[in-house]
This record gives sequence, structure tokens and C-alpha cells, in this order.
Amino acid sequence: MSAVAIVPSPPILVPELTGRSVSEALAVRTATLEAGVVLGVLADRWIALGVHEKARTVRSDSRGSFAAYGVDVRVAFSPAGVTTEIDSTIPLAALIAGWVRDHSAPGAVVDVHLVGRDTPRESCVRIGRELRTSMDESAEPWGLLVVADGSTMLTAKAPGSFDPRAEEVQNQIDDALANADVGALVGLDRQLCAGVGVEGRAAWQTLAGIVGDGEVRPRTLYRDAPFGVGYFVGTWESL
Repeated sequence: MSAVAIVPSPPILVPELTGRSVSEALAVRTATLEAGVVLGVLADRWIALGVHEKARTVRSDSRGSFAAYGVDVRVAFSPAGVTTEIDSTIPLAALIAGWVRDHSAPGAVVDVHLVGRDTPRESCVRIGRELRTSMDESAEPWGLLVVADGSTMLTAKAPGSFDPRAEEVQNQIDDALANADVGALVGLDRQLCAGVGVEGRAAWQTLAGIVGDGEVRPRTLYRDAPFGVGYFVGTWESL
């Protein structure tokens, strides 16, 4: 595995969907696309990780659309020439993975693995180790794109309203991602994360299983909470 790019999954990343939120979205969008460029330079084959209600995969020959979010912005998971029909059931995290590929590394091929939201940490780590084994068996350099959001309860106007526990949890997550601290990611409490609206816990714990004790160089591109939701963007390059 060559590198990891960590990005959030809000629809505001997509310019056509932002409406009046352009200024708030610009910084996180720019950072997200930069992370995708870094990943694309180092690897043409990607695995994307995200979270969904239940585990699901999205193959690289799929095509999706943001039509459910208001505009028919289409995405692909591999270069031009794919002829499959639009799959309207592709979840948001996978759509964002396709959008990042389209705009940052259009030559890349992405297979998406969505982890069930309530998957226990031990299972997340096991899934991550299995994915890492499959990557290591390939002669090609692989990149990992992690699409996951933090707490939705950081301010009074946040989508999940305010929870006084959320800021501390979000800081723990951001610090762990900023420092590539896989132990801290594995240690995230499932019930507490769910209680403060952290959607990405299972994806980050799967990331921890993939990286294991490997050495990486972390770089933070963005950490903030516009709209009261915690978003982190960064890269981990393998040493």
C-alpha cells in the first residue's frame, strides 16, 4: 500500500450541490481534492472505505449519480469507457469516492468497501487486515481512500443538535488521524461515537486494521467543523 487519503463525505463537496454554501465548502473541497491528487500520483488502483447501514461493495465498473441530493452529477469508479447503467442505490460515501477519483485522479480504478455502521471494533480490524492481505498479494501499488465524517453534534445548529461530549470525542478523532495513531482509532468507543453522531468510526477502525504497525508519514490538510460537523482531510504516505 502506497498511501492513504482521508476525506469526509458531505454533499457540499460537490460544487453543483452547494447552493449558498460555497464559501463554507471551498476550504474542505480544496483539501479533499488535494488529498485525492496525492493518492493518484502514488497509486492507480484504489480501495475506498466508507460506512453504510450494512456492509456493501461497489465495483469499479459501476456508475452513480447525486440525483438524490438534488442534481444529476454523475460519477464513475474507473476511466472512461464504462458502459454500465447508473446505479441509483449507491450510498453517499461511495459517490464521494467516485467524485474524488473523477476530479483528482481520473485514471484511477476504485473498488469501494462499505463497512456496516455498527460493526464492532474487532471485526473492523479483522476486515482491515484481510483487505491489506489482498493488497499485499498484488504487484501493483495500491492506494486507500477513506471517506468518513466526524460528529454531527458540535454546535447548537448542527444536524444532530448539540451534545457537550462531542467536542472531546472529535478532538480525539482529529488528533488520531493527524498523528496516524492507529491505537487511538481502535480505541474509539462504539456507543459513545454513536451517541455524538460520529458516522465514520467503523471506517477509521478498518483503516487501523489495514495500516497495522506499518510506518507512515501523516499530513493534515484540513480539520474543522463547518455547519457543526467534524471534517478531517489528510494523507498518510507509507515509508
